[in-house]
Amino acid sequence: MIRRHAVHLKLGVVGLALGAVLSGAGFSDFGQLHRMFTFTDVRLLLAFGGAVVLAAIGFRIHCRNAGMPRRPLRRGTVPGALLFGIGWAISGGCPGAILAQLGEGKAIALLTLGGILVGAAIGNRLKALLRWDSGSCAS
Repeated sequence: MIRRHAVHLKLGVVGLALGAVLSGAGFSDFGQLHRMFTFTDVRLLLAFGGAVVLAAIGFRIHCRNAGMPRRPLRRGTVPGALLFGIGWAISGGCPGAILAQLGEGKAIALLTLGGILVGAAIGNRLKALLRWDSGSCAS
């Protein structure tokens, strides 16, 4: 029981740190995201690209050390990534940034969160209807 609380506490601290970094870097500011997506200010784009590279390296090291096999690219990955990017550009927030926006008191983020939840539900229905294998850990 105490160990589980310690894990929750660690996850909470990591979440607080992530929220602080996202907010401090400007990923929760629609204006800054708009400038990133219109290429008028590449600062966030470079930060995001750097984060993707670091995450890719981390996942590669973790998967190799855990003995995980390579996974093929699924046919829904590219369309899903495009939809994610379009949604992020329109709404001004990805899932992590939306939580930071809520922490900043930006109530409009509730609409984006609602859109994410509805979109995920529609995606799950389509996946079941079309019998697509997402290849995710959940399936």
